[in-house]
Amino acid sequence: MSLEEYTPSSNFISDIIEEDLKAGKYRGVHTRFPPEPNGYLHIGHAKSICLNFGLAEKYRGLCNLRFDDTNPIKEEAEYAESIIEDVRWLGFDWGDRLFYASDYFEKLYEYAVQLIRNGKAYVDDLSAEEIRQYRGTLTEPGRESPHRSRPVEENLALFGRMRAGEFGDGSRTLRAKIDMASGNLNMRDPVMYRILKSPHLRTGDKWRIYPMYDWAHGLSDSIEGITHSICTLEFEDHRPLYDWFLDALGAYRPKQMEFARLNISYTVMSKRKLLRLVQEGHVSGWNDPRMPTLSGLRRRGYTPEAIRNFCDRIGVAKTYSVVDIALLEHCLRENLNRSAPRVMAVLRPLRVVIDNYPENVVEELEALNNPEDPGMGTRRIPFSRVLYIEQEDFREEPPKDFFRLAPGREVRLKHAYIIKCERVVKDEKTGEITGLHCTYDPETKSGSPKGERKVKGTLHWVSAAHAHKAEVRLYDHLFVKPETEDENQCPDFKSCLNPNSLEVLKPCYVEPGMAGAAAGSRYQFLRLGYFCVDSASSSDGMPVFNRTATLRDTWAKIEKKQKTAGK
Repeated sequence: MSLEEYTPSSNFISDIIEEDLKAGKYRGVHTRFPPEPNGYLHIGHAKSICLNFGLAEKYRGLCNLRFDDTNPIKEEAEYAESIIEDVRWLGFDWGDRLFYASDYFEKLYEYAVQLIRNGKAYVDDLSAEEIRQYRGTLTEPGRESPHRSRPVEENLALFGRMRAGEFGDGSRTLRAKIDMASGNLNMRDPVMYRILKSPHLRTGDKWRIYPMYDWAHGLSDSIEGITHSICTLEFEDHRPLYDWFLDALGAYRPKQMEFARLNISYTVMSKRKLLRLVQEGHVSGWNDPRMPTLSGLRRRGYTPEAIRNFCDRIGVAKTYSVVDIALLEHCLRENLNRSAPRVMAVLRPLRVVIDNYPENVVEELEALNNPEDPGMGTRRIPFSRVLYIEQEDFREEPPKDFFRLAPGREVRLKHAYIIKCERVVKDEKTGEITGLHCTYDPETKSGSPKGERKVKGTLHWVSAAHAHKAEVRLYDHLFVKPETEDENQCPDFKSCLNPNSLEVLKPCYVEPGMAGAAAGSRYQFLRLGYFCVDSASSSDGMPVFNRTATLRDTWAKIEKKQKTAGK
């Protein structure tokens, strides 16, 4: 799916937007994607990115990229740079509309002063713990702070001194004066500003106070002229506060709408948990190919087209659910099946000598690069007397229904000849199989008039003299339990980490044409799966290939069963 073809499918949010446009509430659509630069984006953010930018595309509107940089303790320039890279990689463009909440710090301060003057905000001396105690519970109303009735002029003076840095961190806050008995805890005099003497990634040491998310978010939307502020479901209870702040200031108010965030089996979506995995060394970094981050998925070999297709297929809903990771992998396979060139690679090599093949002869065999797309052309593969095949493709004592190589048995070598196993070579001490001696039938060359004799098994292979050494990393799910957020399955999310999520194989052997494969290039290794050239490392001069996905597609089988049952 190209970006030109991409617009999100209809959903309840697009239905609301269409009703608003028909009613003339808005002249156009203006959305935004507002990430916090406190971590790397993950696949859950991709859903929001595709939704916000996709709706703007669908209705020929605009979408801003705006960083919610209101907490300097957790924010870093590295995170902001990675977010910009990820959104661009997905295929979206914000034009000249890259903004930061910090762009509006002065304006937000002026708005706060306006609320104080109007008697709708006050400086509070309660500590964070005392504020929690005064807040009440879902069944009990809160209590008013003893500082709630401070005179306007005193509040203005104290707020100015807070900005000037005269007080210690956390010693005072600015709170909205709303209703301590409200049934919505977010409306019980929420904090608007806190004292935090930490340098900011963009404003340095200019500010000693920083706005809270609920205060900065709605006003930033208003300042930018956003029409539809689309948030995840946990912000539904914050919507009355979003509206109250803007109405109290007489400011333009966008329409906030909420949708259920993305949850995927065998995955965690909490940035806090992902940060722990990085900091505690359970993964190699934010871009570890096992991570659900967009940089990790990109390094593993995922395509932006597959992720956009996945986000479109899962839809937009109002209720919590967990999406089977098999659907994400299915979307990936669909895309790679059409786009990835086929090559042969041997991961666990077993040496094969074809005794009746001439010793100094090398044939160049022709193979299609992708049978799904003949336009991708063909390539030449060297064939010689000594080859490597997969260890698992040979059994000395084959079980029933094993159609690969065994003593006295014939198989076809892909694009080449039929061979027959004549003798097994073993290590004298261990008894381990170290090689095979075979013969070939020269009349069975693939594509030749006499080469159509049928056998049950077909194996991939590489020429030992011409193959290029490589390291291959086999990745699996990072967690062993599908419901990582379910405390019954995973009391502590780290207790469900998969100890076998990475297996490193070397040396492996790939076709000689793979020696100069560019970082990020994706291939299908015949019979083995989809692989990508690692973009961040090499091993002893060898290219490193990350397994992107296996060939087995469980979701396709699920869909087939569902369609059959529906008939």
